[in-house]
Amino acid sequence: MTDCKVDDFPFPKGLKFHKDTGDKFSDPEMYRRIIGKLLYLNMTRPDISYAVQQLSQFFGDPRLPHFSAAQHVLKYLKGTLQHGLFYSDNTNLKLQAYCDEDWGTCAYSARSLTIVSFWDIP
Repeated sequence: MTDCKVDDFPFPKGLKFHKDTGDKFSDPEMYRRIIGKLLYLNMTRPDISYAVQQLSQFFGDPRLPHFSAAQHVLKYLKGTLQHGLFYSDNTNLKLQAYCDEDWGTCAYSARSLTIVSFWDIP
């Protein structure tokens, strides 16, 4: 994907996934590796939190639409390499929480999904 076109947003607006929609992805292990790396990157890139949370729900049985969305996140990251959070070791910054909510759009439970990450930086 080194020559791919970059995307402006981490996740297409209004995209809804279903566990049975689309053909099964032929290499689920590759999908799992991508999502695992995105979960790790999520610590310094909270802008991808919602996309990673949505994609990680299909870890066990990824489909082609899920893989396409994961590629979309990678294209977004390629265009925003200069973005991210830097935590200096000599700061008195104390970041306690980040929260994002999708207001009841979970296709399976019709409940709100809240993404909360806690950091305690001395």
